[in-house]
Amino acid sequence: MPRMSLAALAAFAVAVPGAQAQQAIQDWAPIDALTQTVAGAMGRTAAPIDRRIKLQRCPEQAAITAIDSQTLAVRCASLGWRVRVPMTGGAGAAPGFTASTSAQPAAPVIRRGDAVRVSFETTTFAVAYSAIASEDGRVGDTIALRGEGNRNTLSAVVTGPGRASVAE
Repeated sequence: MPRMSLAALAAFAVAVPGAQAQQAIQDWAPIDALTQTVAGAMGRTAAPIDRRIKLQRCPEQAAITAIDSQTLAVRCASLGWRVRVPMTGGAGAAPGFTASTSAQPAAPVIRRGDAVRVSFETTTFAVAYSAIASEDGRVGDTIALRGEGNRNTLSAVVTGPGRASVAE
């Protein structure tokens, strides 16, 4: 009898970590609902997140932000993961845009040749530097910028007049 209870205890010990491991995988259904809500507010539709993605469950509410007018980012800051979610559908409002009844697009806030303050921010540090715009851009647009020596190019999202941000 002691061997059976020892075997039963061993089977229980093996089964419990497996159950906890399954619970530790992120459930994408509620996040899909949130991305649809955010995309809907922008007049767009978010693509469902691929269920083959296996990430550790975020201990807090995952943050959903617009990277640009065609992409959302789902982030878990405490675990450091990020998933990009493409959007489809209408033109929608990019971050920083206000709804307008006219069909005319908003004027660019950065013009080609403008000096632009580019920032890159994470939870642990922030870096900012100057670059020159290679093209016009409205808030939410991704534009090309030239760094020092005109050989270094990068893409950044326009965040306001003379300002842009590099996505993680």
